[in-house]
Amino acid sequence: MHRSDEDELAALGYKSEFKRDMSPWANFSLGFTYLSPVVGIYTIFAFALATAGPPMIWSLLIVGLGQLLVALVFSEVVAQFPVAGGVYPWARRLWGKKWAWMTGWVYLIALLCTIASVVYGAGPYVATVLGFQASVTNVIWCALALLVLATVINFLGTKVLAAAAIIGFTAEIIGALVVGFWLIVVHHHQNITAIFHTFGAPHDGSSYTKAFLAAALIGIYQYYGFEACGDVAEEVPNPGRLIPKAMRRTIYIGGAAATFVCLAFIMAVPDMGAVIRGEDTDPVTTVLHEGFGATGARIVLCVVLISFLSCAMSLQAAASRLAYSYGRDDMIMGSSLLKRFSPSKAVPPYALLLAAIVPAMIVIGSKVSTDAVTKIVSFAALGIYIGFQMVVLAALRARLKGWVPSGQYSLGRWGLIVNIGALVYGVLAISNMVWSSRTPGAPWYDDWIVGVSGVVVVGVGVIYMALHRSYGRSEAPHNDAIPAPALHHAIVENLV
Repeated sequence: MHRSDEDELAALGYKSEFKRDMSPWANFSLGFTYLSPVVGIYTIFAFALATAGPPMIWSLLIVGLGQLLVALVFSEVVAQFPVAGGVYPWARRLWGKKWAWMTGWVYLIALLCTIASVVYGAGPYVATVLGFQASVTNVIWCALALLVLATVINFLGTKVLAAAAIIGFTAEIIGALVVGFWLIVVHHHQNITAIFHTFGAPHDGSSYTKAFLAAALIGIYQYYGFEACGDVAEEVPNPGRLIPKAMRRTIYIGGAAATFVCLAFIMAVPDMGAVIRGEDTDPVTTVLHEGFGATGARIVLCVVLISFLSCAMSLQAAASRLAYSYGRDDMIMGSSLLKRFSPSKAVPPYALLLAAIVPAMIVIGSKVSTDAVTKIVSFAALGIYIGFQMVVLAALRARLKGWVPSGQYSLGRWGLIVNIGALVYGVLAISNMVWSSRTPGAPWYDDWIVGVSGVVVVGVGVIYMALHRSYGRSEAPHNDAIPAPALHHAIVENLV
């Protein structure tokens, strides 16, 4: 007899206050808009192309395969533990309270920084659309306005969030296809073979391998967001079966869309040499104005802004569910507020406010020091990858100790191989992020800013855990993926 979603959750030790109003399509759309091919490509394209030339597009395929391995591991975990909050409760059930606390801490800080970077990155586009100068002050006001709008949408509840995610996905995918096909068919200046030519990159004559690894950040920054499908596990019917599908579709469709957009821009760049030499520092704007004219480019940017809004909205939803899950388990200072729930809207209001106030403070801080904000935001992608790999490592440890995934999705005999592959990929990606962020000649703390920021965040977390042992007071279930010795023996006998 099939148990209801509520009974399944009760068996995991929770009674949900959320409403299961998010359809499978909306759940996928949430992950897609978080991954956001348009936001990722439009933001990093100029850097990647100038660094390694058109072949940088291949990093999207390489990273996509690596992150697919991670998504497959996550699919097994969420199928067995469909609990709101994503990586934090997964790490809690796979390993224990301390590991879960640090996983959630790193990932939450990374999410808050990412929200700030997305809304701040949208600021110049808002200025262009509205026709005013993109000064620091104007960008801050635009970013805050976008953040407020995303927060309002989230406060309106799961149904509105789901509808907004679907609208965002539809606008983004149609915009990507229309813009891409128009540029490729009507306004291309390069042939498809351009993706095999460097056009003189790197322009300083250094190693191309080094340049390609640095440009690979376009792929590394692109492929996360699929985990957001699991962050809202208590708002999706039959999550153990549907969320793994949504995660994989996010990788497949989001990755294909990102690669297509990147290819379209590469083929439409009028002077590749100017980009490589640093003479054209904004090839995206150059391509849009040449391909669509001033008015057409402004219309395209309106679609881009919808993508930025959808991305910020999805990030907020993920961050608020993580903070709520933290609070529900009494794991951190302020848990009494974070776990409060609005029955009328079926959202955690104070957790949502946290996902708005902290990014707003980071954005406002750019008025004092843009460099300081850059340093804070530089941790965003690294923190998300660290959070991912803490779950992947926990899953591998649990698997070696006898965990056999028992949800509605399982990799079977391939589980161990995929898990190891996901861990190897993640370690290599993290190493590349730390290494590629260096600026030779800069002070050591700037040269290694990404790595230093990671050490600082983890260090602060360790100090907090030592001084405020709230994780020790939590009585929520933990470390129960690994079977007890007697049960483990029985499982092994059955397998044999």
